[in-house]
Amino acid sequence: MTEATVNKEMTISDILGNWPHKSQKLAQEITNMGLHCVGCGAATYETLEAGMLGHGMSEEDVQELVDRLNEVLAEKQDLSSITLTKRAAKKFLEICAEEGKGDLALRFGDKPGGCSGFEYVLDFSKEAKPNDAVLSSNGVTIHIDNNSLKRLMGSEIDFFDGLNGAGFKISNPNAKSSCGCGNSQSY
Repeated sequence: MTEATVNKEMTISDILGNWPHKSQKLAQEITNMGLHCVGCGAATYETLEAGMLGHGMSEEDVQELVDRLNEVLAEKQDLSSITLTKRAAKKFLEICAEEGKGDLALRFGDKPGGCSGFEYVLDFSKEAKPNDAVLSSNGVTIHIDNNSLKRLMGSEIDFFDGLNGAGFKISNPNAKSSCGCGNSQSY
């Protein structure tokens, strides 16, 4: 049996609903392509192809996005750790160097707030606190409070730099929903 894949006849709602553990990354790829329909009412009835063609994109653009979405689905996800992509680790280390922060760790967590319940927290950390788990990914040490660990385990932190802004983006397989701006989530 072959694993299900994204195709151009699917709605955005179907794509995000069929793979909830990857929905944040899938939504980011759709947005990166210039299609801002993730929260739009048309996302529930208009196919990916119809939406893209309706926004002036080409059949080649449609195929490019379908291919990229299937690449996201094929990516292996380590649900037993917190992962920084190579791009995110490089950017974190660059920021440390630019700000003269030396060999600091990344503090990753969440706190109550935002329109969906919790907001992610990324900060510098000099040393682990007594209640911290200490992880490592791509040369960066990560400190995370054990109280947040269950909600954040399996998350991937990436860094994007594009026309619509730059910043760290978190894909969390434990998030049940997130706000339209992507800054808060619920579990």
